[in-house]
Amino acid sequence: MTRQLRRGRSEDLPVLIEVFWRGVHEGAAPRYSDEQRQAWLPVRPEIEAFAAHLANQIVFAAEEGGIVTGFMTMTPEGYLDLAYVLPEARGTGTADALLAMIVNHAVARGLSALTTRASDMARPFFIRHGWQVLAAAPQIRAAVTIPATDMKLPLVASVSSLRTDPDGAMTRKYGKHTCHRRD
Repeated sequence: MTRQLRRGRSEDLPVLIEVFWRGVHEGAAPRYSDEQRQAWLPVRPEIEAFAAHLANQIVFAAEEGGIVTGFMTMTPEGYLDLAYVLPEARGTGTADALLAMIVNHAVARGLSALTTRASDMARPFFIRHGWQVLAAAPQIRAAVTIPATDMKLPLVASVSSLRTDPDGAMTRKYGKHTCHRRD
């Protein structure tokens, strides 16, 4: 099956909520207790509330066989807010591809860094992609502590990392990400 990456659309909201719900309640089960997952996301978000939360963010979705398998969101300031894939899509490269889309978008916007508050489940993924740990950032919800970590990915590239491909595209390396731009 071929994966397609695209911008999120308003009609995706119900499935994005489902991916979010399953990502927390099934995908995070290896690192978080039932109590922590329930405090993290006690109910499925209402479509209107979720739409309002995403209103000022860029949303990228991964789709395979017509089914959304993951999504990531970023604020205009470069905060990676939500990063979720279906549990059955873990390990397939879906999150890697979505992160590359986020990084490319951030570079195109001229951002110097991305930041996020990563769950214990996501922290190894971000470290593998060159993110730096800034500080522990445990969250308290419903009197339950949910471990998390504030992280940063610098996007400043040196001039030596810039090259022109044979087809005329400009390519830069940002950590483990290659960003392409055709002027």
